[in-house]
Amino acid sequence: MISRYASPEMTAIWSDENRFRLWKEVETVVCEVRADAGQIPADAAAEIRSKGDFDTARVLEIENTVQHDVIAFLTNMAEYIGPASRYVHQGMTSSDLLDTAFALQTVEAGAVLRASLLELLAAVQAKAEEHKATVMIGRSHGIHAEPTTFGLKLLVYWSALERGLRRLDAAQQEIGYGQISGAVGTIAHLDPEVETETMKRLGLKVDPASTQIVQRDRHANWLQVVATLGATIEQMAVEIRNLQRTDVHEVEESFGKGQKGSSAMPHKKNPIVSEKLTGMARLLRGYAHTALENVALWHERDISHSSVERIIFPDACHTLQHMLKKMAWLIKGLVVYPENMKTNMAKVRGMYFSQPVLLALTEEGVSREQAYAWVQRCAMRVWDDDVSLREALDADEEITMRLEPAVLDRCFDLDHQLRNLPVIFERTLALKNW
Repeated sequence: MISRYASPEMTAIWSDENRFRLWKEVETVVCEVRADAGQIPADAAAEIRSKGDFDTARVLEIENTVQHDVIAFLTNMAEYIGPASRYVHQGMTSSDLLDTAFALQTVEAGAVLRASLLELLAAVQAKAEEHKATVMIGRSHGIHAEPTTFGLKLLVYWSALERGLRRLDAAQQEIGYGQISGAVGTIAHLDPEVETETMKRLGLKVDPASTQIVQRDRHANWLQVVATLGATIEQMAVEIRNLQRTDVHEVEESFGKGQKGSSAMPHKKNPIVSEKLTGMARLLRGYAHTALENVALWHERDISHSSVERIIFPDACHTLQHMLKKMAWLIKGLVVYPENMKTNMAKVRGMYFSQPVLLALTEEGVSREQAYAWVQRCAMRVWDDDVSLREALDADEEITMRLEPAVLDRCFDLDHQLRNLPVIFERTLALKNW
């Protein structure tokens, strides 16, 4: 996953180099905070800032011997600093460093996801406004229902993505917590003020009550948001796949020059991007489920979550960013066939106006049950006798005795059926506040 779909910016965030850079920053800031409080010499903190460094290959080499990543890193950092390194990591436990840096790393990754999500939102909005009045049939259970527009269909997805943006922003706030609270979270060997000031300088918030770790419900929630965004993209992809079917053919993925759809059948143009996005959404749901499994750890901590997070967080971020960018590409280049939409609507010969007729009859005093039976009787003639709904209604004396031709004309008014679309667009896009 990472090797094929990773972007350079996301790869940099989840690299060993960046992880160790963040570790160095956390350890250095703790020393500076302690120096400002008079707890360690100021010149030692200055030396740690100026000399503190690491070599990724060297850290991994040491880890291969000691089998402990934090000890390996601290050993390598001490090789650069010298005697002042005795102040590094004083009173801390490994997870103080790991979880605080992990919060910084995840927030960085979330910011990249947010930028890609904004790009997709812009693409969907532009396409929705372009096709605001492109009329097509709405379907429920896969069966023709009532008219809608392709723009409204896209607007619904825009609204879901906008909710995803708000969820991501909230999850970013919830994941942005760190700790310097010691072996079991009691802050036994440092002052609470050190923890508070360190988080302030790092741009994080203090986890008010932690054990040896920041509790994993925060991380599980963050990945649930990632998976939900993936599910929205999947929803869009499944719709595109259905609308591209040969017997529907109302939209189509962009098909490049030289592209081939099938090894056996030269005529094929398959919705391969949508299909890929559908599959990747399943992967994200798996990661989200795994994150939930990480919440319940033994006592103040175990490390059963650690190995899992090193896989699921980078992979989930790479996967979602790829999905966001690929869907934005797909929407921008989507081929829309309004004439095919009209042709498909015509197949049911006006049956999508059955509800206006039903309502008109009830307004004339007919019970809903009776009106439904009469209109359904006419609709069944459309299916069985190869007539239009209007022809069937005009031939039904029980209906024509109660509805004048002019009333029936209004029942078959498509503009009236879609008159409130501007209101829906206005109130939905008013949610945009970024």
